Amino acid sequence: FGTERTLLACMVLILVGTVLRGTGSIPLLFLASAIAGSGIAVSNVLLSGLVKRDFASQAALMMGLYTMAVCGGAASAAGLTVPIEHALGGGWTMALAMWALPAALVTLIWAPQALPLKPVASESGFTVRGLWRDRLAWQVTFFMGLQSALAYIVMGWLAPILRERGLGSETAGYVVSLSVMTQVVTCLVVPALAVKLRNQRGLAVALALLTVGAMLAMLFAPLGGVFGVWAWAVLLGIAQGGTFALALTMIVLRSPDSHVAAHLSGMAQGVGYMVAAFGPLVAGLLHGWTGSFRASSWLFIGLGVALVITGLGAGRTMHVGTTTVPRH
Repeated sequence: FGTERTLLACMVLILVGTVLRGTGSIPLLFLASAIAGSGIAVSNVLLSGLVKRDFASQAALMMGLYTMAVCGGAASAAGLTVPIEHALGGGWTMALAMWALPAALVTLIWAPQALPLKPVASESGFTVRGLWRDRLAWQVTFFMGLQSALAYIVMGWLAPILRERGLGSETAGYVVSLSVMTQVVTCLVVPALAVKLRNQRGLAVALALLTVGAMLAMLFAPLGGVFGVWAWAVLLGIAQGGTFALALTMIVLRSPDSHVAAHLSGMAQGVGYMVAAFGPLVAGLLHGWTGSFRASSWLFIGLGVALVITGLGAGRTMHVGTTTVPRH
């Protein structure tokens, strides 16, 4: 179908799923979330290949803008949905459905760009071989998955962690929002920094250590004082925005062409997000077994060590060992 038309179809899925989420039906809420999530997932995979194809000489800027938009969108939805609900007075269903408006706007903007374009042989006429046997590809994949596991733990459990430590529910929510919003800045900076470095190994290790250090501080460090919970929230946002941007950027940097970039993106995000799903699950199980989030510190450390190891591999200046061959 071609990249542009497929992205348009993804936008339609996101639009339809978002509208249906506002119906108020709980079964339909699950189905609609799956519909929207499918559109999001395919879009995430294709955009790395699109950047490699159309913006090879500006990859850092475009990946920075892309990751900044992802983080900015997440922060906006997290921070504005409840105020929208209060402003409209229509309950949570109306507040969720309102997010169909930006989806509709982007769909209308993208449609004239995508519909006239037909699939081209340079996209549909080739396939990539050897990717799933390549060690570097797996290192990129696990770097993506492990950083996402830590991010999902923060999104799912940071507010309950802070409430367990004595913060009020509203304050805990503001701390999480601050951390997510801080990611927007580093998402733009890190890709530009990454492409200027001889390799990305040192950057990957530094961001991994900062992420785990800030997460441990949320569990054990004093919440008040000059260097309290708000400062740790900013550092955590810097670290996690950086690892997310670096993970997506390394997909582009480790790929010799757009075909490989699209396939590596699919592998890194498909397998990576399955790995990531176990992060918040295990953190929740540990809390259930021990009655406290303190036991999760060992999970944070274990994920951090694995992230450092994969970052040392994925950050090497080389391409994945694949061959792009014509389809028969």
